[in-house]
Parts: sequence; C-alpha cells; structure tokens
Amino acid sequence: MGMPARPEPPRSPQGARFGIRARLLTLLIPGILALLAFDSWNDLGALRTQAQAGYDQAMLDAARALQRSVGTGPDGSLRLDASAAQVRTLFESGSPQHKRLHVAIAPHDGQGPAQQQLLLGDADLPPPPDPAGAGEPQWYDSTYRGKEVRMLALQSELRDGQGRPWVVTVQAAEGTQPRAEAESAALRQALVRDARMVVLVVVLVALGVTWSLRPLRRLRREVRARRGQAPQPLDMAGVPREVAPLVDAINEQVASYRELLDAQSQFLADASHQLRTPLAIMLTQAGVALREKDPQQMRATLHAMVAQLERSRRLSEQLLSLAHASEQPGAGDAQAVVDLNAIAREVVLAHLLPAHEKEQDLGWIDALEVAQDGIGEPAEPEEDEDVPPEDLQSEPVPPSPPAVPVHASAPELHEVLANLVHNAIVHTPTGGHITVRVGVADGWAQAEVIDDGPGIAAGRRDEVFGRFRQGAPGQGSRGTSTGLGLAIARAYARRNGGDVVLGDAPGGASGLRATLQLPLAGTHDSAAR
Repeated sequence: MGMPARPEPPRSPQGARFGIRARLLTLLIPGILALLAFDSWNDLGALRTQAQAGYDQAMLDAARALQRSVGTGPDGSLRLDASAAQVRTLFESGSPQHKRLHVAIAPHDGQGPAQQQLLLGDADLPPPPDPAGAGEPQWYDSTYRGKEVRMLALQSELRDGQGRPWVVTVQAAEGTQPRAEAESAALRQALVRDARMVVLVVVLVALGVTWSLRPLRRLRREVRARRGQAPQPLDMAGVPREVAPLVDAINEQVASYRELLDAQSQFLADASHQLRTPLAIMLTQAGVALREKDPQQMRATLHAMVAQLERSRRLSEQLLSLAHASEQPGAGDAQAVVDLNAIAREVVLAHLLPAHEKEQDLGWIDALEVAQDGIGEPAEPEEDEDVPPEDLQSEPVPPSPPAVPVHASAPELHEVLANLVHNAIVHTPTGGHITVRVGVADGWAQAEVIDDGPGIAAGRRDEVFGRFRQGAPGQGSRGTSTGLGLAIARAYARRNGGDVVLGDAPGGASGLRATLQLPLAGTHDSAAR
C-alpha cells in the first residue's frame, strides 16, 4: 500500500480573494474620481462664467465708447466724432462676421416712439426687449441673419444744439460661436489636466497601498517558508502599527501552540518510558511461563502477568484521562450546573468496597450537615455516616435542588474526586480513616478528602502534581502508584475553573487533606459578568 496523500491546506473562499489592496483601491479610486469630476464641473461653470463676463465686458466697453463719441456738430445736430470709427474697427477686428455695432438717435418728445436716425452700423439688428428702457445696460440673446448672437443695448438722453432732447441707442452684437469655441478649448484643457491628475493620483494610491502592504506579503512568504517546521514567532519589524496587534496575537497563538507541542512531546516521552517497564516485565514473565514445566508455577507466573496487565491497563486509562484533561475546553463546550455534593457521594459509594477490603473507615459528611463557615474545622470520625455499602446502594435518592451547585462537567469532577479518594485508599494504612465532605466557604464550593496516612511534606506538595512524580515514602511523604492521579485531578479541576490544594490533616493529626475548590454557581458568574 502506498503512503496516504498529504492533505492540502484549506483554500481561502472566493470572497476572501477580494483583498485589502482591492478594497482600498475600490474605495479610494471611485471617491477620488468623483471628487475630481465634481471639481471639474465646478471649474467648468466658473470658466464659462468668466468667459461670458470677459466677452460681455469687451462689448460693454465698446458700446460705452461709442456712446461717448456721440456729440453736437457745428450745425447743432447730433453726430459721431472720429473716435467712433476706431472703436468699430477695434471691436470688429478678428471676426467681423460675428460682431456688429449700431448707433441710432431718435427725438424724445414724449409723444410715442419716433423714427430713428442711423448714425453707425446696421439698421436690422434685433431691438432690445424694452426699447423704452434707459440707464443700465440691457443684455439679451437673439438671432441675427440666422445666427445666434449676444446683444447689448445702451440708451441715454442727449440734447442737440437747439436744446431738443434725443434718445441715443447704442447696440452691440456678437455671435456665440467664438464663445462656444473658447469654452470648448478651455474644457479640453481642463479635461486633459484632470486626466493627468487622475492618472497621477491612481498611481500614487496604488504605490502607497502596495508599499503599505509589503510587510504583509513578507509575513506571508515567511509563514509559507516555514511549512513543515516548528512554529516560530513572526518578525514584527516593519509591520504597520494597525497590523501589529494581529501579528502580536498570532505570535501569542504560536507560543501557546509551542507550549502544547512541548507538553505533548514530554507526555509521549513519559508515557513511553512508563509503559516500557511493564511490557519488559510481562515479556520476561511470558518467557518464564513458556519454559516452566510445573503447572502450579506456571499459574503463579500467569497470575503475576495478569496483575501486571491490570496495572498497565490502569496506567493506560490514566494516560488517556491526563491527555483529555490537558486539553482546553472549546468555545462551544457549555457547562451545566451540577451538584458537587451528589457527585462526591457517588464517588464514596463507588469506593466503599475497596476501602472495606483494606479495613479502612471511609466516611461521608453530607454538605447539608456542614455549616458554611465550618468546612475547615476538624472532621470527627465518630460523626461520619458509616453505613454499610449495601444499604447506601439500595437507598433511593429523591430529586432535589443542588446542595452545592457548580458550573462544571459532572464526569470530569467524578474523575477528580475518584483519583483523590483512590490515592487516599492506596496510601492510608490498614485500619485507617478517610473522610469525604462537601461544603461552601467564602463563595467557593469545596470537596475535601481527609486521611490519616503518612501525608506529604509541605515543601514537596507542588512536586507531586507533576507527571510521574513520586514522593519518597518515609520522611513525612508518600509515594504514588503511577504518578498520574494527582496530575489528572489538578488538570481536570483547572479545566473546570477550579484547583486542587493539598494541606495538613485538620486538628494537627498526621495525614493529608486534599481539597477540590470550584467557583460556586451564581456567585462567580455575576462577578465575571
């Protein structure tokens, strides 16, 4: 059979391909183009207004110059002086087909409109919309000889040599084509200028985004180059300040993962070391049994192998429990409210027979019988509820509210207390006393396992929680059967938000008190929120 194919890393979904660069460019470029378009529209309006104002001002200057050129001749009549021809020449220069000047006078006798007398220009120019108006310039658009023109009319009152009043009308006409051409040329220049600006802005934005994202591409190459290697923290040199928290969080995750890998490596090394010895012993015993001729001796060897297998089975179960307890609970592992008092009672019931086999007094004090501030008081053996196991197992347990409610996993708490009670049974001498009781102190749920065995020296209590750590018997200390019981108990306790604490037996007597501490449901929940 061939080797299984190496699984491919998960690919990013299609939506994730719309990366930061595309998002920034999608947001920035349209916005910049819209701003430039709005600015160009404003510039075009201002340019059109300025162009119209410039052309209108030229027409107004020429019309006022003609208006000033009207004066009284030697015979007392109104006529134009020599400057009028110069004004007309200057005004119509360049494109005379689009420019016209007109000067006419009419008597102002107050009896209605009079026949005008033409002094200069064409008589067929469109009249102003308000012929009777005078004073301010009159601007209007009209059509002259089939072409659109911009018109200006100035009217003023002037007296001749005999003192008769006359209405002087000066008109200026200019085709709109030069204005449209000037506006088109200015618009083309503005569009070219704005196009250059758009190209420059797009290039600068693209270069800026690319330059800003360069550290991320470096990090991606660095991560891909480490494929198959031990995880290492990412180099934060040159990382933008906005991305630094993400890289820091990744480095924290890498450090946590390295700790997990180191713990697993150490666990595998310890497990292989501990399993190697019983396997070697059983191999030797099997060889002896094969060579043995005496059936009695063979049976004795087989019994020894069975005992060794039992110890190996328990070691394997404890290794699996320790591996599970070392895992962190997932975000979806919701913990229900369980009764620590009921769980401890079940553990006591399960260990009554092993304790009776060693003639030990395994007692139980219900949480309902313990005062809230009295859990630290010495346990009196005569107050223990020492009931035969057959009576306890047959006694029905009516449903009732939890006596000591905690947020935890019931099987894991059962494993914690089972390891503590088993450890007490193993190390308490024949005829000794073991007391289990549950109570509440300072808002914490506590389950105590108290025995009168050899105890553990205060300076070595933290050591016995290590994996495969065994205290030396004698010297005020006790050994452990596999070195995993207390490690499993503490791991499960911490997994559920609590801890296991070792102390001296109450009352100054020899022995050990192992206390499981857990947050009481309803007390630490509100504080955490």
